[in-house]
Amino acid sequence: MPSLSAARLFKSFRHKEIEGPHSTIPEDEFFDAVETGLDKIEEDRQLRVRLKFQSQQSQISTTSSVFTANQETDDDKQQSEDFGTGVQARTHKLWPEIDRICTEQLDQARQGVGDGGNGWQLFADEGEMKMYRREEEVDGMVIDPLKSCHVVQGVTAREMCHYFFDPAYRNDWETTLEDVQLVDNVAPDTMVFLQTYKRIWPASQRDALFWSHMRKISDNEDQSAHDTWVVCNHSNQNEEYPPANQGKCVRIYLTVILLCQTYLPPGKDAKTATRDDLTCKITYCSTVNPGGWAPATVLRAIYKKEYPKFLKRFTGYVIEQSKNKPIMY
Repeated sequence: MPSLSAARLFKSFRHKEIEGPHSTIPEDEFFDAVETGLDKIEEDRQLRVRLKFQSQQSQISTTSSVFTANQETDDDKQQSEDFGTGVQARTHKLWPEIDRICTEQLDQARQGVGDGGNGWQLFADEGEMKMYRREEEVDGMVIDPLKSCHVVQGVTAREMCHYFFDPAYRNDWETTLEDVQLVDNVAPDTMVFLQTYKRIWPASQRDALFWSHMRKISDNEDQSAHDTWVVCNHSNQNEEYPPANQGKCVRIYLTVILLCQTYLPPGKDAKTATRDDLTCKITYCSTVNPGGWAPATVLRAIYKKEYPKFLKRFTGYVIEQSKNKPIMY
């Protein structure tokens, strides 16, 4: 239930944009209102999941046949030999940036959180999942880099990256998403997206324009891993794409990498392993400038609460989606 303070504020300011450096809303009430909005979005997501499950149970034969047809179409595109190599994207003008950023982010993802005294602070520790951040601000805006390390069972690196990259599944696990537009279909493993996020009062609505690239890593850096895949997202803007801050949305600027590695027990390989044999090591790194203005203490409090929920929700979704399907390497 919304708190009384959030309810009063909504009644008083519902017709006004109150995000900004001159806002008079107290920081604790700003956080309270945003937290209430995020909780409502999560409740709506859980309701959609339950309704979807009930629909599948009551129409199992029809749903299964439709899903199989769609899945085969998606798999055909992603099973080509050059998927994940960037071969088809190398003639695009974005490729030099994509290749450079992916290489830089991969190097950073592989670095330990204690290397070089780089200031990482542990803020969430839940079993196999550990989350770290470094406190950084640019022009008063919080852009704290985040690094998460997690280990899950029953899925491969390819499967984890597949569900993170493919826009067909994004609404299932990214709860604040309102709309996804494919701006530039560069290649099957490289796309440019414009994502619009739900407005969470009292903050302004946000959008993000970024390229996304899925890649198989074959440098044998970790010889104990069966395979390694990454998805890298990075904000981009050129004259061909929708400009920033031209309408109701404030533009988010982001750099994200999801690094996943598959491990198999000794004596097992891709032909003999079952899902019970699969271990997936995950490293998730992000730096996000949310744009606009919001109190630093509020942003950090929201990140501390929402990032662990996001990673658990996403990995749980992939495990559930993959459990009854053939293993994808």
